[in-house]
Amino acid sequence: MDNFDLEYFDEDYQGVMDFGDEPFAFGEGDNLSEIDSDSEGSDFDDDFELSKPNTDTCAAEARDGKDIQGIPWERMSFTRDKYRETRLKQYKNFESLSGSREVLDKECLQVKKGKNFYDFQFNTRLVKSTIVHFQNYSLMHWSSLLRRGKEVLNVAKPVVPTLKQTGSLSHSLSRVQISTMAAKDNLIAAGGFQGELICKFVNRPGVAFCTRVTSDENAITNAVDIYHSPSGSLRVMMANNDCRVRVFDVGNFACLNDFTFDWSVNNASASPDGKLLAILGDSSECLIADAQSGKVTSSLEGHLDYSFASAWHPNGVVLATGNQDTTCRLWDIRNMSESFGVIKGNMGAIRALRFTSDGRFLAMAEPADFVHVIDTESGYEHCQEIDMFGEIAGISFSPDSEALFVGVADRTYGSLLEFNRRRHLHYLDSIFF
Repeated sequence: MDNFDLEYFDEDYQGVMDFGDEPFAFGEGDNLSEIDSDSEGSDFDDDFELSKPNTDTCAAEARDGKDIQGIPWERMSFTRDKYRETRLKQYKNFESLSGSREVLDKECLQVKKGKNFYDFQFNTRLVKSTIVHFQNYSLMHWSSLLRRGKEVLNVAKPVVPTLKQTGSLSHSLSRVQISTMAAKDNLIAAGGFQGELICKFVNRPGVAFCTRVTSDENAITNAVDIYHSPSGSLRVMMANNDCRVRVFDVGNFACLNDFTFDWSVNNASASPDGKLLAILGDSSECLIADAQSGKVTSSLEGHLDYSFASAWHPNGVVLATGNQDTTCRLWDIRNMSESFGVIKGNMGAIRALRFTSDGRFLAMAEPADFVHVIDTESGYEHCQEIDMFGEIAGISFSPDSEALFVGVADRTYGSLLEFNRRRHLHYLDSIFF
């Protein structure tokens, strides 16, 4: 039985994010590292069950009052509510383009919070999601069924591709600092700080393909996407700081397309039918381009700053874009003259967006502390707000939409949070004697 839909790939380096704010930490006087420090040692042991499982938190413990991240608030000199109040006041969102943000409040949907679409299930500190750490070179695989993890890719040593193709760009790499990743159809694609691309099949040993696409000094691979072309062929797309988007065919890893734009590309994603590309970057406008030719067909205007995230609804009609102006905009590709909805975050830029495979929910992650789960069937006006502490390294729904995973980056409380979709089948929790 293939349990891939209940498993999570986590990268030990998610990419540099210029938040303009210090990483989450409590005051030095509270000395949390002495209270509960499990951050030393390797994050990639062969058997994670041997590594301090008492730091994990399960649903039953959370129902009994334990903090889902295991933070011992009762031993602090301040309450959780007080720290949240202070955090909201002091957090400074990084802005690249100056300008009034007051107009946004008038545009934003009046979202009703307090809903509960996904219940907390498990939190493990055995997975250390990180954002900025220049000595981490690993990807690991976490199984929520077995609650164990295993390293699947280590690029600290030389990486030698296993597939040899005539005319291929593939060549060996050494000590790649991973900046971004994606997983789909048993394929993992990872990008690096120096314009690298690494592709590995989950069910095969070694790395299938790896290359460095540019020699530019500032050519970080900001995003990778794996998608199917209209013909059904699997493609890997990478977006880089050198203002280019490159598309590779997974069959032979030949570079099929190389598109150039006017600004650094922070994110690129393909529509479900593989015909359109959403291109976002160091500009307030977002572009829609033809996937075959790279020709820009539409320009989406409304955001006030640089954009960093995009996600397509499975119906292929709705596109969500996330921006440094703290909003997510919703676009109908049949009428792109203006967005049909604007959703505002609490503190910072919208750095990650994910739709469930059935299209029912949209997850929206800020740089730190908040993940918002939006019900699309309510007109995007009903929301579950997941409130935590720490930089958010990434979010991911399971392919069957039953689980939501949130990676938290923090020196002491870095972890992987798992939430399960609420189905109102309360009898499953019954205990019989």
